[in-house]
Amino acid sequence: MTVFEEIRLRARHIWLTLFGALVLVYFTYHIFHGNHGVVAMLELQSKVKAAEIIHDDINTQEKWLELQVNLLRKNNLDSDMLDERVRVMLNYVHPDELVIISGTTD
Repeated sequence: MTVFEEIRLRARHIWLTLFGALVLVYFTYHIFHGNHGVVAMLELQSKVKAAEIIHDDINTQEKWLELQVNLLRKNNLDSDMLDERVRVMLNYVHPDELVIISGTTD
């Protein structure tokens, strides 16, 4: 038996093992780095958390705006709120008042 025949005979026996190992490596790689793998899942979870934070901020702003609107309704008119809005919108002040302009506006 020559060396080449011995290699060919042994190669027949290891092909199935080698093929199985390659399939295992392929699926293991895609479990972690595929489109639906562990890394993609972690990235999606972080995006969901960021979106939930933004959603909570928007809900807080919406509640604040609803409160402000409710203070200006006919049946529940708050005179202080009305006075504040008139002064801001019309740039109106009394002659005896002192106006302090800050760097930030709402």
